[in-house]
Amino acid sequence: MGDKPGRHEFMSERALRGTRLVVTSYETDRGIDLAPRQAVEYACESGHRFEMPFSVEAEIPPEWECKVCGAQALLVDGEGPEEKKGKPARTHWDMLMERRTREELEEVLAERLAVLRSGTMNLAVHPRDGNSKRKSA
Repeated sequence: MGDKPGRHEFMSERALRGTRLVVTSYETDRGIDLAPRQAVEYACESGHRFEMPFSVEAEIPPEWECKVCGAQALLVDGEGPEEKKGKPARTHWDMLMERRTREELEEVLAERLAVLRSGTMNLAVHPRDGNSKRKSA
């Protein structure tokens, strides 16, 4: 038959043209009993109101993202969200006390005060290092 494609090759090529390679389900919801549902209404600060369907057995969240503006919407006629207990802010002093004892801090303070009072502050030598010089990079 030569270089021409056979009749079957041509037909199969033509049959695939225009078809989708994605699987599509043709099942319907007819004849299926869905779980009982309830419509729950939410409202955001901008005044947008919308309903969300939930199962009757589901725990209803006190807040939901607004469908219109994306802000936090609160449950209409419901209790507000629980306040989260936040950790107290850690100060510099708290972090320092995690690394050193009070006695160690007193010792460091005394060393630094002695260096300052002597007036011979040498940036190349740290008081704890004794006479060793700082290594250059």
